Amino acid sequence: TAALYSVFSELYPYRIPIALFFIAIIAIGNLRGVKESGKVFAVPTYAFVAAMFIMISFGIYKATIGGGLDPIPLDQLDPTQIHEAEGVGAIGWFLILRAFASGGAALTGIEAVSNGVPAFRDPTWKNARSTLMVMGTMLAFMFLGVSWLASQLETIPVTGKTVIAQIADAVYGSSGFGQAMFVFTQFATMLILVLAANTGFADFPRLAHFQAEDSFLPRQLTKRGHRLVFSNGVLALSGAAAALVLILGADVTK
Repeated sequence: TAALYSVFSELYPYRIPIALFFIAIIAIGNLRGVKESGKVFAVPTYAFVAAMFIMISFGIYKATIGGGLDPIPLDQLDPTQIHEAEGVGAIGWFLILRAFASGGAALTGIEAVSNGVPAFRDPTWKNARSTLMVMGTMLAFMFLGVSWLASQLETIPVTGKTVIAQIADAVYGSSGFGQAMFVFTQFATMLILVLAANTGFADFPRLAHFQAEDSFLPRQLTKRGHRLVFSNGVLALSGAAAALVLILGADVTK
């Protein structure tokens, strides 16, 4: 949702219903079965990888032989949108803990492969291992590339526009092609984040099933629906996600 209103700023007041809509779409996709949801989310994966690789490559070219990347001027930002740090004395430890939490979140999906090895085609272990290798390589390139561009452009967190959006806007510029690539990058980011949320929906019901079998969670989480998915687990996670969005106002920082 943040990626979406970074392009269409007029959607910012409607971020809560938009986020709830995305949760509903993910829930419905998973209630229809893993195979069907996998097909739906395949295209966004390729689109996002392409968008990131193109943006990072173009940014490196521009910074090295294309005239350089200038830091984003602060006077272009609305002062009311800039996030100011509070409690500077403790910010060192806060940043370390925050970086650790973000690093853990960046690895989301690795455990999905290890937990879902039986879902791969034969030979399952070989295909799962190859998937992990490709994921790790792509993650390293994208994480380091985006971090380097952010340091070059000296981006800062602002309300209403994500850091990725700021980087894409600065890298591509204001030309017609640049604006088209900016929009493509944001839509690909929006779709991949929906897919990232889907990882939890694909794995939580299965893990909750194991816990419920050992009586650590309610037995209802062991029940399968007519499409042989753990429907109660999907519905429980959807309800919890919707509650968090409502309570925290669809604010990523909160």
